[in-house]
Formats: sequence, structure tokens, C-alpha cells
Amino acid sequence: MNNVFDGVLERIESIKEKIGLTDLEVEVLMAPERIGETTLEIDGDKLPAWRIAFNTVLGPAKGGIRFHPEVSEGEVKSLAFWMTLKNSLAGLPYGGGKGGVKFNPKGKSREYIDKVSRAYIDAFYKNLGENIDIPAPDVYTNPEIMGIMLDQFEKNVGHHEPAVITGKPVELGGITLRGDATARGGFIIIKELLHHIKEMPARPTVAIQGFGNAGLNIARMLYNDNFKVVAISDSRGGVFDEDGIDVNKAIEFKNKGNSIVEFSDNEITNDDLLELDVDILVLAALENQITASNAGRVKAKQIIELANGPVDQHADEILWNNGTLVVPDILANSGGVIVSYF
Repeated sequence: MNNVFDGVLERIESIKEKIGLTDLEVEVLMAPERIGETTLEIDGDKLPAWRIAFNTVLGPAKGGIRFHPEVSEGEVKSLAFWMTLKNSLAGLPYGGGKGGVKFNPKGKSREYIDKVSRAYIDAFYKNLGENIDIPAPDVYTNPEIMGIMLDQFEKNVGHHEPAVITGKPVELGGITLRGDATARGGFIIIKELLHHIKEMPARPTVAIQGFGNAGLNIARMLYNDNFKVVAISDSRGGVFDEDGIDVNKAIEFKNKGNSIVEFSDNEITNDDLLELDVDILVLAALENQITASNAGRVKAKQIIELANGPVDQHADEILWNNGTLVVPDILANSGGVIVSYF
């Protein structure tokens, strides 16, 4: 994986003169306040783990925890930085934070996931708190895991503090809207975008990379609002149908534990999906999906960054020069943290 944080530094360097940032301001902006790193020992496995508070000028750090085999310190730093900007853009009294554990949760038992979740909190709870740093769900973490983490935090501190964790089950003080909030925010942005695009057809075509929480829910919302969803994909690959996919049936299929690549015979790769000639391309997977190597082949007229950092610095420049509109992640996926604030 590219060092994502190097890309963040490069991007800031490229725009500092355009927005009038001094060298000192850049230095302050790009220096994480607190980097927590450890190794969790779970059933003989050694799992690297991080919790980073990037900037807390506006309030306590806020950001998700992801379980993924490609998590790295550079990635977590980048995500925490983007959370800083996202919270500022949304006008929320939060700073930016993020966390991660480097392992593949697929195929792991509930007991194993429980141990990872509790060990993570044991490692970092002293730097967490409703006024210090507030975790949330992210890639391959969910309300159940947030509930486990809340339970472990409260055991460690000896008092009830539900506001330390967002994205938790409603029964534990969560909010009903949080489940599809990231997707709903992206959907609202797309609907607003349509007011500014004169040549958008009556039924825009959409391709969606990523069929986890955010991708699945925005696919459902767009399909039910009469957008033509022609391609969807998960980590194994995707499917394409120029006449439109029945997204509700695809969701039912996915929820049975199947990969979306098996939903129909019209199989495509994730790389193929990125290069489809569609009106709107929704990126709801991981970072660095569109780079200098493939940006020139992207045909979508509008790109929605529902994932964090899916378009890298060099690709941004190519897409800009080609007239492609990219709605950045700090706006497009801010629905999740806005509802977390509620």
C-alpha cells in the first residue's frame, strides 16, 4: 500500500499557497497531537493496533476504529487528519481521531472479535473519554463491537459513560439514524448535486464500488429514488447490468452471506467498475482506488467519495483537467459523524 499520509502531506503542500497557509500553520496542522501504538496478543496472534488523536483544537478527537489486514500507522494518521477537516467543515465541536487493528476479521469467531475489541480498549482507554477522544464504527466494525467496547471501557473506568462511544446499539444509548447515516449524507449530497448539473439525464446511471454499510445503503436509496444502478461490487468483485440491477434483491443476496460477485453471470472486476461510462461513480470501499495509473480511463462525470481518500493527489489533478467533478470525502461522507454528534 502507498503511504497514504505522504499523499496527505503532498496535497497540503500543493494547496498551501492557494489558500494562504504559512509554513508554521502547515507545521501545526500536520503534526498529530497523540499517537498511540501497541500490539494486541489474541490467542497467540500478535495484532498491531493504533489510536491517533490528530487535532483537538475544536473539541475532543472523534473518529472510527477499523479492523482490516492492511491497516497501518500512515493510514490511521491520514484518516484522523481527514476527520479533523470533516468535523470543522460540518461545524461540529470535535477534533479528528482514528484507530485501527491490523488483522482480517473475516472468518474469525465472535469470541475472537470480542477479545480483540476488549483488548483494544484495555490498551487505549486512558486516552479515551467523552471529552477526550470518542471512537466510532468504521470498516469491519459495527454496533455490536461498539457495545462491547463501551462495556469494556466502563469496566476499566468504573462509571457509566455512554457518550464515549458512538455507533453503539440503540439499547445502549445509540441513535436509530446512525445505521445508514453515512449513506444518507451521501445521498443528500447527490440530490443537491443534481440541482447544479444541467445535462444530467432524468434517470442517472450509477456505479458503486463497495457494498458494505455505506455502499449497500446508498445503493438502496438511489435505486428506490429511480436512479439506474448499473454496477455494484464488494472486495471480491462485482456485477454489471446496463439495464439496471435490482438492488433490493442484491441486498437480500448479500445479507445471506454471499459475495455480490455471485449475484449474476455479468461479472466485472473492481477495476472494470471504476472505468464504466456512468453519470455518477460512488466510491464506498477503501483509499487509493483511483490513482495516476487509472484516472485517465475514468469516464464517470461525477465522483462521490463516500469512502475516505479513494482518489489520490495525482488522480485528482488528472480528473480535474478532464472535467470530472469530485465531491470530496470530508463532505460526501460527513453524515455519519453529524448523526454521531446528535
